Amino acid sequence: MTFSMTAFSRQQIDKEWGSLAWEIRSVNHRYLETSVRLPESLRGLENSVREAIRKKLNRGKVECQLRFQSAEAGQTDLQINKGLIEMLVQANAEIQKLASTESQLSSAEILRWPGVIVDQNFDSEIITAEALALFKIALDELISSRQREGDALKGFVIQRIESIRAIVSSIREKMPEIINGQRKNLLGRLADLKAELEPTRLEQEVAILAQKADVDEELDRLDSHLSEVERVVASAGQKGRRLDFLMQELNREANTLSSKSIVVDTTLGAVELKVLIEQMREQIQNIE
Repeated sequence: MTFSMTAFSRQQIDKEWGSLAWEIRSVNHRYLETSVRLPESLRGLENSVREAIRKKLNRGKVECQLRFQSAEAGQTDLQINKGLIEMLVQANAEIQKLASTESQLSSAEILRWPGVIVDQNFDSEIITAEALALFKIALDELISSRQREGDALKGFVIQRIESIRAIVSSIREKMPEIINGQRKNLLGRLADLKAELEPTRLEQEVAILAQKADVDEELDRLDSHLSEVERVVASAGQKGRRLDFLMQELNREANTLSSKSIVVDTTLGAVELKVLIEQMREQIQNIE
């Protein structure tokens, strides 16, 4: 299967204690890079989330965000974490002594400290388990989306391969006619100059011309690289980097073909090849 690195997934659940919503975005990247944003009360999920991503994805920049909204005020019972407040006040007093200041923590500052206000209906174990289960659903959805996009990319690449093969075949078929036409042009120029060459010398000149215009080797290599692209696209596992390398090789042969062009037909053919190869290269940047 072929996977794209570009996808988006969102999953949400609503419970009596509130709601959880996961959003996962992924874009193309040379390696696997993960960013996780979590509410302070669910910070313990981070390692599990990163591990789940490492097991399922190989490349891409992945951004995960969890939003947690507790039930509306008035529907839950709140209490103050007295032990934490005492620790904050004590720590503030020690800082004052060390820094020789009289800065006191205000009530508002204490209330803003994570964990000071406790929702009595908040069962961290249950919510953590729900959040992790929801994340796995969101991740599976992301992978499915990456696969659908990857299948579309695969179809795009195969389509361009067929177009390139048609151009290569056309150039190959025209080469004998092109060489023969160049031979006639050479003879015509000699006749205009009223010059005569020995038959042996004339054949040598024609052979040199044919050698300069010979692109069989480049056409063969183009065919070989295209076959390898087809094989890699159909294979399992990571393939983006290998395909990117093959695009460089295809482009190299197209450039050589262009430099050897002696008529408009082969020049135009080489230009079309480079356009198609560049189109493939741009899309392959998104393949995992």
